Amino acid sequence: MGRKMSKGGLMEFILTTENLTKIYGTHRAADQINIHIKKGEVYGLIGRNGAGKTTILKMICGLSTPTSGSFTFMGKSGAELSKHMKDIGSLIETPGLFPKMTAFQNVKLKCLSLGIKDDEYVHSLLEQVGLSNVGKKHVQSFSLGMKQRLGIALALVGNPKFIVLDEPINGLDPQGIAEMRSIIHKLSKENGLTIIVSSHILEELVKVADSFAIINDGKLLDEF
Repeated sequence: MGRKMSKGGLMEFILTTENLTKIYGTHRAADQINIHIKKGEVYGLIGRNGAGKTTILKMICGLSTPTSGSFTFMGKSGAELSKHMKDIGSLIETPGLFPKMTAFQNVKLKCLSLGIKDDEYVHSLLEQVGLSNVGKKHVQSFSLGMKQRLGIALALVGNPKFIVLDEPINGLDPQGIAEMRSIIHKLSKENGLTIIVSSHILEELVKVADSFAIINDGKLLDEF
Protein backbone atom coordinates (compact mmCIF):
# COMPACT_ATOMS: atom_id res chain seq x y z
CA MET A 1 0.00 0.00 0.00
CA GLY A 2 1.12 3.58 -0.61
CA ARG A 3 3.20 5.44 -3.14
CA LYS A 4 6.96 5.20 -2.95
CA MET A 5 9.12 8.31 -2.96
CA SER A 6 11.76 8.92 -5.59
CA LYS A 7 15.44 8.94 -4.73
CA GLY A 8 15.10 12.72 -4.50
CA GLY A 9 12.80 12.32 -1.50
CA LEU A 10 9.83 14.46 -0.58
CA MET A 11 10.17 17.02 -3.37
CA GLU A 12 8.52 14.60 -5.80
CA PHE A 13 5.38 15.36 -3.80
CA ILE A 14 3.86 18.79 -3.23
CA LEU A 15 2.01 17.52 -0.14
CA THR A 16 2.44 14.54 2.16
CA THR A 17 0.89 13.66 5.50
CA GLU A 18 2.53 11.65 8.26
CA ASN A 19 0.24 9.77 10.63
CA LEU A 20 -2.24 12.66 10.47
CA THR A 21 -4.81 12.08 13.22
CA LYS A 22 -7.88 13.92 14.54
CA ILE A 23 -9.75 12.70 17.61
CA TYR A 24 -13.04 14.10 18.88
CA GLY A 25 -13.65 12.66 22.34
CA THR A 26 -13.35 8.93 21.78
CA HIS A 27 -13.98 9.14 18.03
CA ARG A 28 -11.03 8.93 15.65
CA ALA A 29 -12.30 10.97 12.71
CA ALA A 30 -8.92 10.56 10.97
CA ASP A 31 -6.56 7.84 12.14
CA GLN A 32 -2.87 7.97 11.16
CA ILE A 33 -3.41 9.08 7.57
CA ASN A 34 -0.42 8.95 5.20
CA ILE A 35 -1.09 10.32 1.72
CA HIS A 36 1.32 11.52 -0.99
CA ILE A 37 0.22 14.05 -3.63
CA LYS A 38 2.38 14.76 -6.68
CA LYS A 39 2.71 18.26 -8.09
CA GLY A 40 0.28 18.92 -10.94
CA GLU A 41 -1.98 15.92 -10.41
CA VAL A 42 -5.64 15.59 -9.46
CA TYR A 43 -5.75 13.44 -6.35
CA GLY A 44 -9.05 11.76 -5.51
CA LEU A 45 -10.12 11.10 -1.92
CA ILE A 46 -12.77 8.39 -2.02
CA GLY A 47 -15.06 7.44 0.86
CA ARG A 48 -18.67 7.29 1.91
CA ASN A 49 -20.25 10.16 3.84
CA GLY A 50 -18.77 10.29 7.34
CA ALA A 51 -15.62 8.38 6.36
CA GLY A 52 -13.33 11.21 7.44
CA LYS A 53 -12.62 12.96 4.13
CA THR A 54 -13.66 16.45 5.26
CA THR A 55 -11.70 16.09 8.50
CA ILE A 56 -8.53 15.32 6.54
CA LEU A 57 -9.09 18.23 4.15
CA LYS A 58 -9.74 20.69 6.97
CA MET A 59 -6.42 19.79 8.59
CA ILE A 60 -4.58 20.22 5.29
CA CYS A 61 -6.16 23.66 4.84
CA GLY A 62 -5.31 24.77 8.37
CA LEU A 63 -8.98 24.95 9.36
CA SER A 64 -8.52 22.24 12.00
CA THR A 65 -5.53 21.37 14.17
CA PRO A 66 -4.37 17.73 14.11
CA THR A 67 -4.53 15.82 17.39
CA SER A 68 -1.26 14.22 16.32
CA GLY A 69 0.79 13.70 13.20
CA SER A 70 1.80 16.34 10.67
CA PHE A 71 1.89 17.26 7.01
CA THR A 72 4.49 18.71 4.67
CA PHE A 73 3.62 21.17 1.90
CA MET A 74 6.11 22.31 -0.73
CA GLY A 75 8.87 20.79 1.37
CA LYS A 76 7.92 22.76 4.48
CA SER A 77 6.44 21.55 7.76
CA GLY A 78 5.98 22.73 11.33
CA ALA A 79 6.65 26.42 12.00
CA GLU A 80 7.91 26.96 8.43
CA LEU A 81 4.57 25.83 7.02
CA SER A 82 2.50 28.88 8.06
CA LYS A 83 4.02 31.24 5.48
CA HIS A 84 3.10 28.83 2.69
CA MET A 85 -0.55 28.28 3.63
CA LYS A 86 -1.52 31.17 1.32
CA ASP A 87 -0.62 28.82 -1.53
CA ILE A 88 -3.52 26.52 -0.58
CA GLY A 89 -6.99 27.50 -1.80
CA SER A 90 -10.04 25.63 -0.59
CA LEU A 91 -13.73 24.97 -1.05
CA ILE A 92 -14.80 23.05 2.05
CA GLU A 93 -18.46 22.12 2.44
CA THR A 94 -20.78 25.05 1.50
CA PRO A 95 -18.99 28.08 0.00
CA GLY A 96 -19.24 31.22 2.12
CA LEU A 97 -21.11 33.58 -0.20
CA PHE A 98 -22.94 36.88 0.22
CA PRO A 99 -26.36 36.05 -1.29
CA LYS A 100 -27.45 39.63 -2.02
CA MET A 101 -24.26 40.46 -3.89
CA THR A 102 -23.26 39.57 -7.45
CA ALA A 103 -20.59 37.02 -8.38
CA PHE A 104 -18.26 39.89 -9.27
CA GLN A 105 -18.84 41.60 -5.92
CA ASN A 106 -18.21 38.38 -3.99
CA VAL A 107 -14.88 37.75 -5.71
CA LYS A 108 -13.95 41.44 -5.59
CA LEU A 109 -14.45 41.45 -1.81
CA LYS A 110 -12.16 38.45 -1.39
CA CYS A 111 -9.57 40.12 -3.62
CA LEU A 112 -9.67 43.35 -1.62
CA SER A 113 -9.13 41.39 1.59
CA LEU A 114 -5.85 40.16 0.07
CA GLY A 115 -4.85 43.57 -1.26
CA ILE A 116 -5.77 42.82 -4.89
CA LYS A 117 -7.54 45.77 -6.59
CA ASP A 118 -7.47 44.74 -10.26
CA ASP A 119 -11.00 44.32 -11.66
CA GLU A 120 -9.65 42.50 -14.71
CA TYR A 121 -8.25 39.86 -12.36
CA VAL A 122 -11.74 39.38 -10.91
CA HIS A 123 -13.19 38.99 -14.40
CA SER A 124 -10.50 36.46 -15.32
CA LEU A 125 -11.36 34.28 -12.31
CA LEU A 126 -15.07 34.35 -13.16
CA GLU A 127 -14.25 33.39 -16.74
CA GLN A 128 -12.21 30.41 -15.56
CA VAL A 129 -15.25 28.97 -13.77
CA GLY A 130 -17.80 29.83 -16.45
CA LEU A 131 -19.45 32.76 -14.68
CA SER A 132 -18.35 35.62 -16.92
CA ASN A 133 -21.86 36.23 -18.27
CA VAL A 134 -24.00 36.32 -15.11
CA GLY A 135 -23.99 40.12 -14.97
CA LYS A 136 -25.73 41.72 -11.99
CA LYS A 137 -27.65 38.61 -11.01
CA HIS A 138 -27.55 38.14 -7.25
CA VAL A 139 -25.98 34.97 -5.87
CA GLN A 140 -29.19 34.08 -4.01
CA SER A 141 -30.78 33.27 -7.37
CA PHE A 142 -27.87 31.08 -8.54
CA SER A 143 -28.26 27.35 -9.04
CA LEU A 144 -26.28 25.04 -6.76
CA GLY A 145 -23.79 24.41 -9.56
CA MET A 146 -23.24 28.12 -10.09
CA LYS A 147 -22.64 28.61 -6.36
CA GLN A 148 -20.10 25.79 -6.36
CA ARG A 149 -18.29 27.33 -9.31
CA LEU A 150 -18.26 30.71 -7.58
CA GLY A 151 -16.80 28.96 -4.54
CA ILE A 152 -13.96 27.70 -6.74
CA ALA A 153 -13.38 31.22 -8.07
CA LEU A 154 -13.02 32.40 -4.47
CA ALA A 155 -10.57 29.57 -3.78
CA LEU A 156 -8.47 30.73 -6.75
CA VAL A 157 -8.04 34.27 -5.43
CA GLY A 158 -4.36 34.92 -4.73
CA ASN A 159 -3.15 32.33 -7.29
CA PRO A 160 -2.66 29.33 -4.98
CA LYS A 161 -0.60 26.38 -6.19
CA PHE A 162 -2.79 23.76 -4.50
CA ILE A 163 -6.60 23.56 -4.40
CA VAL A 164 -8.74 21.55 -1.97
CA LEU A 165 -12.27 20.67 -3.16
CA ASP A 166 -14.58 18.91 -0.73
CA GLU A 167 -17.44 17.04 -2.47
CA PRO A 168 -17.77 19.70 -5.23
CA ILE A 169 -20.30 17.64 -7.22
CA ASN A 170 -22.53 16.73 -4.27
CA GLY A 171 -26.16 17.51 -5.12
CA LEU A 172 -25.46 18.66 -8.67
CA ASP A 173 -27.51 17.58 -11.68
CA PRO A 174 -25.77 15.81 -14.60
CA GLN A 175 -25.03 19.09 -16.39
CA GLY A 176 -23.60 20.61 -13.23
CA ILE A 177 -21.41 17.56 -12.68
CA ALA A 178 -20.11 17.74 -16.27
CA GLU A 179 -19.33 21.47 -15.86
CA MET A 180 -17.47 20.82 -12.60
CA ARG A 181 -15.49 18.00 -14.21
CA SER A 182 -14.50 20.33 -17.05
CA ILE A 183 -13.35 23.05 -14.64
CA ILE A 184 -11.24 20.63 -12.60
CA HIS A 185 -9.63 19.27 -15.76
CA LYS A 186 -8.88 22.77 -17.07
CA LEU A 187 -7.41 24.00 -13.78
CA SER A 188 -5.15 20.97 -13.62
CA LYS A 189 -4.07 20.47 -17.22
CA GLU A 190 -4.05 24.08 -18.47
CA ASN A 191 -3.30 26.06 -15.31
CA GLY A 192 -0.96 23.50 -13.76
CA LEU A 193 -2.68 23.45 -10.38
CA THR A 194 -2.45 20.50 -8.02
CA ILE A 195 -5.92 19.52 -6.83
CA ILE A 196 -7.22 17.18 -4.14
CA VAL A 197 -10.90 16.45 -4.58
CA SER A 198 -13.09 14.31 -2.34
CA SER A 199 -16.24 12.44 -3.31
CA HIS A 200 -18.34 9.45 -2.33
CA ILE A 201 -19.18 8.88 -6.02
CA LEU A 202 -16.35 6.69 -7.34
CA GLU A 203 -17.52 6.60 -10.95
CA GLU A 204 -17.29 10.40 -11.19
CA LEU A 205 -13.97 10.71 -9.39
CA VAL A 206 -12.42 8.17 -11.77
CA LYS A 207 -13.17 10.57 -14.65
CA VAL A 208 -11.04 13.41 -13.24
CA ALA A 209 -8.43 12.02 -10.83
CA ASP A 210 -4.94 10.74 -11.61
CA SER A 211 -4.34 9.09 -8.22
CA PHE A 212 -6.59 7.91 -5.42
CA ALA A 213 -6.84 7.28 -1.69
CA ILE A 214 -9.64 5.20 -0.19
CA ILE A 215 -10.84 6.32 3.25
CA ASN A 216 -13.19 4.37 5.52
CA ASP A 217 -14.01 4.94 9.20
CA GLY A 218 -11.17 7.45 9.46
CA LYS A 219 -8.54 5.05 8.12
CA LEU A 220 -6.63 4.96 4.86
CA LEU A 221 -7.39 1.63 3.20
CA ASP A 222 -5.27 2.09 0.09
CA GLU A 223 -3.48 4.68 -2.05
CA PHE A 224 -2.73 4.15 -5.71
